[in-house]
Amino acid sequence: MSVTDEAIARIREMIADGRLKPGDRLPKEADLAALLGLSRNSLREAVRALSLIHVLDVRQGDGTYVTSLEPERLLEAVGFMVELRHNSSLLEVFEVRRLLEPAATARAAERITAEQLAELELEMQRAEAAETLEQLVEHDLQFHRMIVAAAGNQVLAALLTQLNSPTVRARVWRGLTQDGAQARTLAEHRGIVAALSARRGDLAHACALVHIAGVEEWLRASVQAVEDQPPA
Repeated sequence: MSVTDEAIARIREMIADGRLKPGDRLPKEADLAALLGLSRNSLREAVRALSLIHVLDVRQGDGTYVTSLEPERLLEAVGFMVELRHNSSLLEVFEVRRLLEPAATARAAERITAEQLAELELEMQRAEAAETLEQLVEHDLQFHRMIVAAAGNQVLAALLTQLNSPTVRARVWRGLTQDGAQARTLAEHRGIVAALSARRGDLAHACALVHIAGVEEWLRASVQAVEDQPPA
């Protein structure tokens, strides 16, 4: 383990055991380095690394603070990493969604409130009234965010939100190139809402699986078609 990695581990331990809590200001650099038995350079590198993944917030002229440690912030780095990947890796993102999101949708069928169902219905109506493909895709993203949020697991909701964001271009691409894709998306959303309204976790799982797997298979075929093209 490098000295910087050790410094990261020591700060992480302080947060994990409660010596540093969300919103706390870290001791001055010299004091914290002495407390942890580290050089100031090693501590500085550790703070920089932890700020990049939103564990620490460095405020110029004010000090360094522990962030809220909310899953949404901590998992932002996942979305950034996925954005840098190529189409073949995007397939892996859809595979993860296929593994996780149907289970979240089934859980949502057990936990969703009447108010959340009403909001989901309004979101469906907004999607059906969308005038552009880009608007429809944005409503599509919001639709999925709302369902996963209704499952009541903040970590899962944050993870799926980060995995959904990099798929926007693929969804627009599908809408432009696949006949009937927009109407199919809306119809499949309707099926998911019906399953949620009926409190049918098994049916909600099946509807979400068919919906996500359909997009995944379209993307797989599209990527393969591009790879099979002879070089110019």
